[in-house]
Amino acid sequence: MRTRPLKVALLGCGVVGSEVARIMTTHADDLAARIGAPVELAGVAVRRPAKVREGIDPALVTTDATALVKRGDIDVVVEVIGGIEPARSLITTAFEHGASVVSANKALLAQDGAALHAAAGAHGRDLYYEAAVAGAIPLIRPLRESLAGDKVNRVLGIVNGTTNFILDKMDSTGAGYQEALDEATALGYAEADPTADVEGFDAAAKAAILAGIAFHTRVRLDDVYREGMTEVTAADFRSAKEMGCTIKLLAICERSADGTSVTARVHPAMIPLSHPLASVRGAYNAVFVESDAAGQLMFYGPGAGGSPTASAVLGDLVAVCRNRLNGATGPGESAYADLTVSPMGDVVTRYHISLDVADKPGVLAQVATVFAEHGVSIDTVRQQGKDGEASLVVVTHRAFDASLSGTVEALRKLDTVRGVASIMRVEGE
Repeated sequence: MRTRPLKVALLGCGVVGSEVARIMTTHADDLAARIGAPVELAGVAVRRPAKVREGIDPALVTTDATALVKRGDIDVVVEVIGGIEPARSLITTAFEHGASVVSANKALLAQDGAALHAAAGAHGRDLYYEAAVAGAIPLIRPLRESLAGDKVNRVLGIVNGTTNFILDKMDSTGAGYQEALDEATALGYAEADPTADVEGFDAAAKAAILAGIAFHTRVRLDDVYREGMTEVTAADFRSAKEMGCTIKLLAICERSADGTSVTARVHPAMIPLSHPLASVRGAYNAVFVESDAAGQLMFYGPGAGGSPTASAVLGDLVAVCRNRLNGATGPGESAYADLTVSPMGDVVTRYHISLDVADKPGVLAQVATVFAEHGVSIDTVRQQGKDGEASLVVVTHRAFDASLSGTVEALRKLDTVRGVASIMRVEGE
């Protein structure tokens, strides 16, 4: 074993960063044995240096992150500060000064992953980011390495624990959205401002990363269709149960049937109770991968939190340090396929549409005519009426999203349709 330690700079010392530092200290001997050399925490960049950080030598703490990554003796930079800047500049500076990088920054990687990979390649350094997608769940490495010889056709998953907790609570207790969100906040699952989670921004960033790796194609955050879950109601869950389904906020990345294009999207969807993802409860994450040779694989576990995320960071740190000792680098960006990223309008799926209509003869015929005129085939219809008003629930066969959009606009123009109560996609069949 080499006795000279590999030096690690830590950018950020919050929930995840402090846990990374703790594990590096308490598991130092094990890490050294696994890597083939000891690892040394050489510096910690923070915004509030006066804060007491248990187990961290105050002499290592600095507010000058740029000077830390420029030192030249740093082997690996661990970036857990999040956001776009200064993280992007610090990572590229680290490459320029000879360090490899381990990051948990999903937003930055979804937006500028190609540029960061190019910078890493130009300087012969590693960029690893297992912790950016699903916390402790090993997902990026299996897609990038274990399935490198296979053809992945679909990645379907629950990649945000906060939203899954809220939807699970609505499903199991009948609670409304706000009540479930308040409980998630009280338990620490939801941030004071939950927008990134409940509006799907967090999941969309993860979908962009997963799609890029799975399909060997550059997929940016702007390419991902995003729809939040704030409009999901208790009535939607009742309708889902009548269909033998539940509702999840899903990240869905798919290769087209002809193999020439891909799509990436995040939105609430009904899935059958028989699907493995339907049983994912609480704040857990799970990702379902479908490939030609391996078939169907499911990855499940805690997707967030200090310890789970730190576990993924340390796994990457070990891999990068091993590469460093061997004078090698791991897999970089693979975008050779360069497939077209299609818009949401080209996506084909099933739909559950709930309409408020007048309770009188001929309404169903009018609605059915509109669907037929737009080339959308109806699977089932359920109507309930009382005192001149009715609820009409239509479940379609598979149709293009663009066709469904035109259908809904035409339905809104019917005098007998009082309103469109909800529209939800049906997945997992």
